[in-house]
Amino acid sequence: MSASPETAAASGAAPPAGREGTEPPQRLPMLALLALATAVFITSLTETLPAGLLPDMSHDLRVSESATGQTVTIYAIGTALTAIPLTAATAGWRRKRLLLTAVAGFAAANTVTAVSSVYGLTMVARFLAGVAAGLAWALLAGYARRLAPVPLQGRAIAVAMAGIPVALSLGVPAGTFLGQAVGWRVAFLAMTALTAVLLLWITAAVPDHPGRQRGGRPRMLRALGVPGVRPVLFVTLVFVLAHTVLYAYIATFLDGLDMGGQTDLVLLAFGVTSLLSIWIVGAQIQHRLRSLTIASTLLVAAAAALLAALSDGGAPVYVAAALWGLGWGGLPTLLQTAVGDAGGEQADAAQAMLVTLWNVAMAGGGVLGGVLLDAAGSASFPWTVLLLLLPVLAVVLAARGHGFPARRPGG
Repeated sequence: MSASPETAAASGAAPPAGREGTEPPQRLPMLALLALATAVFITSLTETLPAGLLPDMSHDLRVSESATGQTVTIYAIGTALTAIPLTAATAGWRRKRLLLTAVAGFAAANTVTAVSSVYGLTMVARFLAGVAAGLAWALLAGYARRLAPVPLQGRAIAVAMAGIPVALSLGVPAGTFLGQAVGWRVAFLAMTALTAVLLLWITAAVPDHPGRQRGGRPRMLRALGVPGVRPVLFVTLVFVLAHTVLYAYIATFLDGLDMGGQTDLVLLAFGVTSLLSIWIVGAQIQHRLRSLTIASTLLVAAAAALLAALSDGGAPVYVAAALWGLGWGGLPTLLQTAVGDAGGEQADAAQAMLVTLWNVAMAGGGVLGGVLLDAAGSASFPWTVLLLLLPVLAVVLAARGHGFPARRPGG
């Protein structure tokens, strides 16, 4: 999921009436939500930062680029293996304590990654970073929802989840630029410094909330039987797999087009339109979840088709990156909202499964990309993306009644 994420089923009391019987204006607690968005940013950036630094990391760790690409895979495996059990095991923890624990885990893991010269130790650190992500994704979207008044909960989730496209749009290009300028290790140490600031921010600005009472833990199998949950989970698995195959090896793919020195700029083009995408989704999701999901799929497919047709680099690569970002940026919010709507009373369990499958797809994309790189070369990446998006589009179109309905509940 990097993204990935649980929307807890949280209800809120109606706001108190004003002095003359009118309700005061409802507002989002932006300082707290931006702290959560920064936590999402760190989670996503920690996962995807190696994508822009593969050549340099590969050289320093003395392994191949496909092996270095598995630093993304092992992170995702750590999250995939722990998201569901950690969601259950920490269900009773107070939310602030759990969030601080997860963020501290990122600080430790990124520090070890920055100083390690041993591939095995680096992989252990990356796995533990993934475990910290499992903790974080167990509460972030749900925490955001609980901080907001009921009518604004969808927007609160969109604000918090903006950390994902910001990480991809600004964080990875900035980290890539920093890594190319002064070394990839400095980029990871900068992540540690940002995490230390975030710990203070959360402590000062984020209200606490209790965990769930005993007996309120999510039941995964029951959620799978809820109409609409399975289509959303399928789309999550395959769409994220398609994205990761290309994104995890974007520096290598651009090397094949003689654009290796422009990785940060291409990622910046991707990221700027990712930010535009999440703004559009945040503004329109209440009424157009289905059409936005279809548009996201078609935009990423168009980007892949353009990249597949290229024989060299140039301006079309930036056009493709912009289309890709426009399709991808709002997708985490779309999928979390869709599975939360579909899950109903089983939303907690459905969200935990979404997190797990998101990271299974991230891991699978790293592995599949490495296999494709060694067997068929980087030019095979966009063709693979196109092939994988065909069933995604088919399922979204078919899930008109449940999953991606023509009319969203409450929309």
